[in-house]
Amino acid sequence: MRVNIFAKNITVTDAIKEYSEKKISKLEKYFEDGDVQINFEVVKNIHIVEILVDVKGMFLKGFDRSEDLYTSIDYAIDKIEKQLVKYRDKIRTRKPYNHKPEDTLFMDVYDTDTIHDDSPSIVISKSIPSKPMDIDEAVMQMNLLNKEFFVFNNIDGNEINVVYKRDDGNIGLIKDGH
Repeated sequence: MRVNIFAKNITVTDAIKEYSEKKISKLEKYFEDGDVQINFEVVKNIHIVEILVDVKGMFLKGFDRSEDLYTSIDYAIDKIEKQLVKYRDKIRTRKPYNHKPEDTLFMDVYDTDTIHDDSPSIVISKSIPSKPMDIDEAVMQMNLLNKEFFVFNNIDGNEINVVYKRDDGNIGLIKDGH
């Protein structure tokens, strides 16, 4: 398992790195190979830990914030482990996805300096792998990432679709109108 650690407003000591890697290693019983990214940040004495795990093209996310860094690490790992237990069979039987550069969705960001009114501004930009998947897998991925919506390349129609959580608790699907 490959682990990458990033930090903002904190120095990652060898003890923090060793503790994180030890905790991450307990996830190896669920999958053999994967990439792990750990983001540490401190804001006003609150330690924020975000752990992103890529297992065969499926992304899991654990996030926690507290006054103690080690507690945040533990809770973030626990959240990922709960996701792994819940979706264990789907993750094990999943075929690896070979990401090609042309399969990436790019989201444009507007230059906020050119906007002169009080309208909301776009503050973040992301490029995401556009792995072909069916609707059920997209819903599972949305739940694993604990998001309100998920953009994906629908394998059935080879078009970009969006699944989202509705206020009534159900799931909605947005398709291209063509």
